[in-house]
Amino acid sequence: MKNKKNVIYALILPLVVVSGLVFANREIKNETGPSLKPLSTAERKARMVSDKKKWEASPDGIKYKEWEISPEGKKVHASHDKIRKYIKAFANMEAVVTSVTFQRANAKSSGPKWLIVRINDEEYMMQFVPVDFKQLNSLKVNDKIIIRSRSAGYSPNHPYLILSGDYIELNNKILFKRDFSKNNHC
Repeated sequence: MKNKKNVIYALILPLVVVSGLVFANREIKNETGPSLKPLSTAERKARMVSDKKKWEASPDGIKYKEWEISPEGKKVHASHDKIRKYIKAFANMEAVVTSVTFQRANAKSSGPKWLIVRINDEEYMMQFVPVDFKQLNSLKVNDKIIIRSRSAGYSPNHPYLILSGDYIELNNKILFKRDFSKNNHC
């Protein structure tokens, strides 16, 4: 009986010591952590300006700025200007599918899928994760579709303006509609 007590004590004692050390370490980390005081609007704006200047001075920022003033960059910006009002209003845009098989050079086959569309004689790209792209399998080149987009993005690595694919309709049938209740409405 005495031997069983010693075994139990021998098992419990290291558990108590380790628990105490873990708990003490947690308290020390909490005391030395950064202050989580919310920033004022002016502080946030100042930080954004500072971060932007740092990024613009980085190799990626310099490369982006060079692309932006190149003929390719100017063309992409001009195409954005043509549809900006539709994006802002989340309004219907008539588009013609020009490619359902576009893939960037050196891209993985399991990576994002691209739909290329023409709107008012300008080409645009729409990126989808493979699961979402399956809903668009019925699309073919020259199909006339209605799209709505909430945002657009630029990239020196892409030949066209990148539209968010938030809504796609073919012959009055909704093929794709992004669920904004997920991912913080992004």
